[in-house]
Amino acid sequence: MNKSESITDLAAALCLAQAEMGGATKNSINPHFKSSFADLESVIKAIKPAFFKHGLSFIQLPITSEGGKGIGVSTMLMHSSGQWIEGEYLLPLEKVTPQGAGAAITYARRYGLVSLCGIPQIDLDAEDISIQAPVVPEPPAKRVSKALAQSVVALVVSSQASGETSELIEALAELDEIEKQVIWKQLTTKQKEFVRLTKEM
Repeated sequence: MNKSESITDLAAALCLAQAEMGGATKNSINPHFKSSFADLESVIKAIKPAFFKHGLSFIQLPITSEGGKGIGVSTMLMHSSGQWIEGEYLLPLEKVTPQGAGAAITYARRYGLVSLCGIPQIDLDAEDISIQAPVVPEPPAKRVSKALAQSVVALVVSSQASGETSELIEALAELDEIEKQVIWKQLTTKQKEFVRLTKEM
């Protein structure tokens, strides 16, 4: 972040402005993530009255990273005293087209203002919202081969009939927890009871 030599007047004015600013209303929908967000117009609408009242203003200029692989915005917050602070928000340019650049700049303008001004985004129907952690999908369950499951079930049956359990005990000891769970579901009630007794021997 860059700033003027002193920002005491700016800091005091921003403190007063933030005390008066409400949140930016989430008035748009992200179709990809099915989530709501405050668009640029909503963010500007939330800050303008308090900014003007306390001698604050802002300008935003497009910037690019070295090599042109990133694009973003430089946001400068200014006070009537001449003091200023400036922050940059850069994004990777996924689509090298005018539309892609325009979308990235709009996104950067919105988040640059939100972060520099310290305003929250609020739901249309609630003044207090909780931010939910992203849902992390559980890893797919390990596939247990049909042949392995059938061989263990057959071993349970033969052990029940013969009363010889040493081979079954060895086989059960080599199974991991996921394999045990899958095979357990394929056993009958009597077979499960037999396995329990076998493990206790």
